[in-house]
Amino acid sequence: MASRVLVLYAGGTIGMAPSPDGLRPMDGFAERLHAALAEDAHRLPHFDVQSLEHPIDSAQLRPGDWSAIAAPLIAQWDAYDGFVVLHGTDTLAWTASALSFLLMGADKPVILTGAQIPWLQARSDALGNVHAALQFAARREIREVAVCFGRTLMRGNRCRKRASSDFDAFDSPNAPALARIGIDLQVDERALLSPPARDFRNPPLSTDTVELLTVHPGLSGRRIDALSADPAVRGLILLSYGVGNLPSDDPTLSAALERAAERELVVLNLTQCWQGRVAQDTYASGAALSRLGVIDGADLTPEAAFAKLHYLLAVAHTPAQVRVHLRQPLCGEMRPG
Repeated sequence: MASRVLVLYAGGTIGMAPSPDGLRPMDGFAERLHAALAEDAHRLPHFDVQSLEHPIDSAQLRPGDWSAIAAPLIAQWDAYDGFVVLHGTDTLAWTASALSFLLMGADKPVILTGAQIPWLQARSDALGNVHAALQFAARREIREVAVCFGRTLMRGNRCRKRASSDFDAFDSPNAPALARIGIDLQVDERALLSPPARDFRNPPLSTDTVELLTVHPGLSGRRIDALSADPAVRGLILLSYGVGNLPSDDPTLSAALERAAERELVVLNLTQCWQGRVAQDTYASGAALSRLGVIDGADLTPEAAFAKLHYLLAVAHTPAQVRVHLRQPLCGEMRPG
């Protein structure tokens, strides 16, 4: 078992307590967590607790906050054998995806978890999730960013929040679970990532760099023009139908995408479907997107695509380089080909 784990409280329900004004971050969180887990101390690694200076309300998360979460992990990487990040559930999958890129080549476990019910309320799932996350953070064979929630450990950049009120709130629709929690912790070592060499980068990330647009009946090229005309926007993610289809009978859409290409906007095409992947050249309407330079997003989740595009736009030098890396799996976020 690993000897030391750092628990970073980034915010969210798991560390909230009732107050006259509603839920707010509890006082003495570190001491309370140690006391609550004291009976199981012999089964858990030694852990220290640190909180962000300004804990993040999950629904208020912005891309720049990912750098604030990554910074203390990078700064103390060599001092600990594993890490647990406590985070609000609404945007936990987005942060897990982002950390997988910012901590590229992680050679230790970074486990994100949270809670559906505040820790001090009846029936809370908080301590159970933290207990499991600490155990996974002590497993040396896990060398990646992962999400532990309910009874499952999932790759961070493959998971999505699937339910607003279930305890098993997260799922990994296009990739197998890394581990299951039953009588024993059953780790599937075949599913674990073999990380590349450590390449941590933590660039500042802009809130306005990437936009996400859901394709819907009646979508007009005016929407794409409005987004691509914004000089701050450098990347656009389309959530299209099925295997990557857009309406093919509206010339304004293709014209708008041509204009977006002219200003070197990076456009990535994902499916709206919960499971499956884009196969952009299957139908004529999708093949037309390829001719316009739209990137086939394969089986990326929207959360992983959003984080990956933010990361690449921050570290790559040209849109052409971004497009090349979007097609390649960098840290297990997509299947090759």
